[in-house]
Amino acid sequence: MIVLCRAVPDVVFAIAAFRVFGLGGMTGVVALGMHSVGMVGKLTADAVEQIDEGPRTALRAAGAGRLQQITGAVLPQVLPSLVATALHRLDINLRVSVVLGFVGVGGIGYSLATAVNRLDYQRAMALALVVLLTCFAFESVSGAVRRTLLPQVTTRSRRPRWRGRAARNATAAALPPAVARAPGPAVARAPGRPPSRTAVTSGGGTAPARPRTSPPWNGARVRRTVWLVLALALVVVSAVRSGVSWQALTRAADSFLPTLGDFLPPGTAGTGGTLLDDLWVTLQISLAGTLIGLVPAVLLGVLAAGNVVGSPRVARFFRTVILCVRGVPELILAIVLVVVTGLGPVAGALALGIGSIGLLGKLVADSLEEVEPGPVRALLATGARRRQVFFASVLPRAWPAVVGHVLYQLDVNIRSATLLGIVGAGGIGYDLLNAARVLEFGVVTTVVLMVLAVVLLVEGLAVWVRKVYA
Repeated sequence: MIVLCRAVPDVVFAIAAFRVFGLGGMTGVVALGMHSVGMVGKLTADAVEQIDEGPRTALRAAGAGRLQQITGAVLPQVLPSLVATALHRLDINLRVSVVLGFVGVGGIGYSLATAVNRLDYQRAMALALVVLLTCFAFESVSGAVRRTLLPQVTTRSRRPRWRGRAARNATAAALPPAVARAPGPAVARAPGRPPSRTAVTSGGGTAPARPRTSPPWNGARVRRTVWLVLALALVVVSAVRSGVSWQALTRAADSFLPTLGDFLPPGTAGTGGTLLDDLWVTLQISLAGTLIGLVPAVLLGVLAAGNVVGSPRVARFFRTVILCVRGVPELILAIVLVVVTGLGPVAGALALGIGSIGLLGKLVADSLEEVEPGPVRALLATGARRRQVFFASVLPRAWPAVVGHVLYQLDVNIRSATLLGIVGAGGIGYDLLNAARVLEFGVVTTVVLMVLAVVLLVEGLAVWVRKVYA
């Protein structure tokens, strides 16, 4: 089901939703929502499969049930990745909403499509700048949320200071247990170990205080609560402003089955050979785009990971570079490159290559920052250098996720290459748009099934690679 939601292009969801809901924000909400199930579901499943099984095994050995294992061991580990995925999907939906404007969905994308059709490129670039600035705003919010959730651990080596209380703690740690526990006015304790809590009893003695079972309301917990409230408020306000209502969903239920009948059964309308040739061109465009963007994306992703470079300023600078690349929709890049290089697959491959730098670079940086900080701290304590920590601890733990992101980028590029055919960048997207325009929805279904078959092959390859590197 996740692959099916991911394989169907956003434009196809928009075409079907337009026939059900008509012109308006509800069409875009349903189209983007259905497609978001595919990406969020896939990345969440990958994150769950890559967790450390130690805490879950410990809970299972203590007699915890499956639900207790999920809430106590699985969710805390995948929460940073889930939040990052949700924020990243919000960023993608913002840019995809621009693309949906080319098929009649309202919003700034429709104004951009009108400007391009009228050859008013100055207005089109102004609207594209508005989209870029909005992406900057969302990236700032995403970075603040990630800094709240993720532990701040870097690979920068720090020399310990052996002064004052730290020296006394180190001396106490080196003493035998019997000496360290000896009574007296100057009892030492192990470094980092908090003093024991005691409470005065009615008889004048002391008894252990009741341990705290909930985290204190410190600054970190307050920030997390504020972000949660703001996120929920944003979702509610957005739903109201975009026209989402139960009445609209109820009215759409009556026309759902007739609309589904328009797309069945699949057909080719005598263009089966052309569809196969264009599908092969689409696959070539997606492979070339992934290869073009792979090396720059990985390099920028490493430099944008704060726990790798050790300098927040350097990480923010390269995050900004990635954001600038990602802020421009691939469709806009394809339009510009079609003007420069002419019609054909070259423009599509270059547009996907540039777009891959933004998406893959962000995913690589996020995966590196989500690495468990325990091994990093252990190597730093031994005096390892930043390069040694990266290659011995950070990269090996993030490598399966990085490989999965590369295959996911290929998956994304296959669907993006389908859309780029709309503006003359070659591939099967041109056939898809023409079939929708002449109401040959059986051909649209055939194109979707062909793309689905290719995406399933890529997904099978990704599953096999994760098993090899697990």
